[in-house]
This record gives sequence, structure tokens and C-alpha cells, in this order.
Amino acid sequence: MDRLDAMTVLLATVETGSLSAASRRLGMPLATVSRKVADLEAHLNTRLLIRSSRHVALTDAGRAYVEASRVILEKVDEAERAAAGEYIAPRGELTVTAPVVFGRLHVLPIVVEFLKSYPEINLRLSLSDRQVNLVEDHIDLAIRIGTLPDSNMIATKVGSIRRAAYASPAYLARRGTPQRPEDLALHDCITFEGFTSPTVWTFMRGRKEVAVPVHSRLSVTTAEAAVDAAVADLGVTRILSYQAAQAMAAGDLQIVLEAFEPPPWPISAIYIAQGPAPLKLRAFLDFAVPRLRERML
Repeated sequence: MDRLDAMTVLLATVETGSLSAASRRLGMPLATVSRKVADLEAHLNTRLLIRSSRHVALTDAGRAYVEASRVILEKVDEAERAAAGEYIAPRGELTVTAPVVFGRLHVLPIVVEFLKSYPEINLRLSLSDRQVNLVEDHIDLAIRIGTLPDSNMIATKVGSIRRAAYASPAYLARRGTPQRPEDLALHDCITFEGFTSPTVWTFMRGRKEVAVPVHSRLSVTTAEAAVDAAVADLGVTRILSYQAAQAMAAGDLQIVLEAFEPPPWPISAIYIAQGPAPLKLRAFLDFAVPRLRERML
């Protein structure tokens, strides 16, 4: 039995939540995945997983073994990268994640230029508004918007983003421009799920936080949809400043209630603290961070 291979299969099973999902991730027959886990349990003479028809759960022994396996596989991966020269010259595979709109507008152009300058690096850009786990999803670098929790990550600030309310000139001409947060009770609002509440928006009056009720005429699941609806004169929306930048530049939207905006959110580039960073990651940080800072001015 190849124990490193068995550890890899076990971790994939735990991270994806089921044997069938691990089979799809690894491109391996389900029967093979099941057999490798069973062989590992037989080798250890202990049960690692509690299986059900839809998902798996770790036993106490399994939980300890998975954590140890993760450390071992990371060390093996680091040794292989070192042997392949990743600590001698910038080369290899690099995975970067960023929010969808921010990534498309600001990260992708930088990635394109970076790859032209570093022909021995291949890069996977994962655009998602979901907060991915850098370890479990094998991410080298993440661009995060918002206050970061305490963690073992290394963070570099690259800028900040405003949280603002927007409406089209035509809508404001028809319904009037709100002068105070409380005026939103008389307006139609477009809420962006996951960013704003469909019933209450929070603003600042001086140093005091003010929560006001809003009438959500439309609730959407993407920032692009919120922008499009606001440009179509449906109502007031609240999004991040970069998400509205193009519509603002075109004159299709304008900011309202600017004096009551909350403090900007920081934008950070984060990666796992794990000793010397591979040169591919160091090269990307040195290339991308100053360019992102220029874009955020």
C-alpha cells in the first residue's frame, strides 16, 4: 500500500465530504477510493471514517490521523517543490483567488502581464465571492476585502474599498435624492444578498452607527445584477465602490448619502505563513502588490 497515496485519498474524502465527491476530485473510480480508505484503516487497525449514504464523518482517531497526514503531505509537497527548483528560480504552478468582479477588473489584467514576464510560471485564477480555505483548497494567495480575522496568515494591505449607496440620475430626478439614511424608507431599494440586508441598512452619523429600514423592491445575488437594476432606474442599491466604478464613469449612477458612509474596508493579499515563500509566490507578490496599490488610488 502506498501510504502517501492513501493519505491523499483520505484527505480528499474529508475535504469534499464524501467518497463520491473525492472520486470526482481525484478522477479516480469510486470503488478505488473506497478500497484505498479501507486498506488504510486495515493497515492502522482502526476506523477512521463513519460512513453514511451521503457523507462521511471522522472518528477521533481519524481526526488526529487527518491532521498528521495534512502536515506530512505539506512537507512532502514542499520538499518536491524545493527539488524542482521553486526556491531557486520562479517557476511552477500558482493558484490565486479573488472576488469575482474585483478579480476580473483588477487582478486579471495584472495576472496577464505577470505571466508575460514569467514564462516558467503557470497560474490558476479562481474568481469567487466565497471565502475559500487556503489550505483545503490549495490556494497560494488570496485577495480579501474586509477586516481580516486573527489567523496564521501573512497579510499585505493593497488598498481600501468604499461601501456606498448608488442610484441613477433618472431615478433620483423622479423620486428625489435622499438626504438622510432615514429617507430610504420612502425609496425603492435593490439589495445584494450576502452584502446587504434586505430589510435594514447600516450607516454612520459621526461615530454612531445608524440602522434604517429599507424597502427591498428587488433582491439579487450578484453585484452585476444590482448595478444593472440601478442603472435601469429601479431604485437605490448599496455595493462596493469598485463594483459601481464603470457605471459611475459612464454617468449612469451617482453616489447618495456620501456623508453617512461607514469607514472603507481594507483590501489585503494574504498567504499562509509557512517559512520561506516559494520564489513563484514572492515574484507574484512583488509584481502584483504595487500595481494593485496604483489601481486603488
